Amino acid sequence: MTTLIGFVIVFGAVFGGFILHGGKVAALIQISEFIIIGGAGLGALVASNPPSVIAAIIKSSLGLLKGSPYSKKETFLELLQALFALFTLARKEGLLALEQHVEKPHESSLFQQYPFLLSNHHALDFLCDTMKVVLTGAVGAFELAELTETDLEKHHEEVMRPSHAMSKIGDAMPGFGIVAAVLGVVITMGYLDQGPETIGHKVAAALVGTFLGVLLAYGVFQPLAAALEHNAHAEAQYYQCIRQALIAFARGDAPLTCIEFARRSIEPHVRPSFQEMEESVKGGGSAAQAA
Repeated sequence: MTTLIGFVIVFGAVFGGFILHGGKVAALIQISEFIIIGGAGLGALVASNPPSVIAAIIKSSLGLLKGSPYSKKETFLELLQALFALFTLARKEGLLALEQHVEKPHESSLFQQYPFLLSNHHALDFLCDTMKVVLTGAVGAFELAELTETDLEKHHEEVMRPSHAMSKIGDAMPGFGIVAAVLGVVITMGYLDQGPETIGHKVAAALVGTFLGVLLAYGVFQPLAAALEHNAHAEAQYYQCIRQALIAFARGDAPLTCIEFARRSIEPHVRPSFQEMEESVKGGGSAAQAA
């Protein structure tokens, strides 16, 4: 939603200032320029990216309208609760008690208590697949750290592709604006015998192409790329939270210690306090200390 508000401010300031300066918005409505720049930008996007990235761009861009769930403290509190419940079960009943939950997480009575984690199939697969490796007993904490780091690097690379694609299109927009302007000047050359008024209209239409290219580059595509990057970074925190907890668990730490390592990996502005975490997972300080 903040992205949409930002776009309203950008366009409101640009067109509002133009109108206050005596400009007429109708003069900026040059359909041919929109077709040239928009079509060239869309074509470049399709030519430079596979369908999976284009689909991810659409999905991620629409997701900006409702905001990132990873920017909410409650999302991380739910994750810490799920991890604590999982580790506590292993401590009380043994590692084999986890097998039924990680093998079929969508049928698990444990995971069904945490709807966001259950609906996040990438994060759930990462958690369950890594836990399966832990259950084999053949991988130590150091090896697990290396394994999960490789996994998250690849996942983050994939999540960042929409942002990189939008940034590159944003870089190209001023160039497409120049192309549209040059084509407008070429057309203007054919009207040199039509008088200053006609030539003025044609030149103005050509300059709209340059204006539109620069505006789209720095007022739309670059901010959109930055917003997608912020969302990808926020999502990466969620995975790092899982990773830190699993490494601590593989090392043999107590459940509360495991999720404390996870909590410390969260950025301060969405990080629950220790007391909030303690109350959410155990319902009180003394009980938490007993763990």
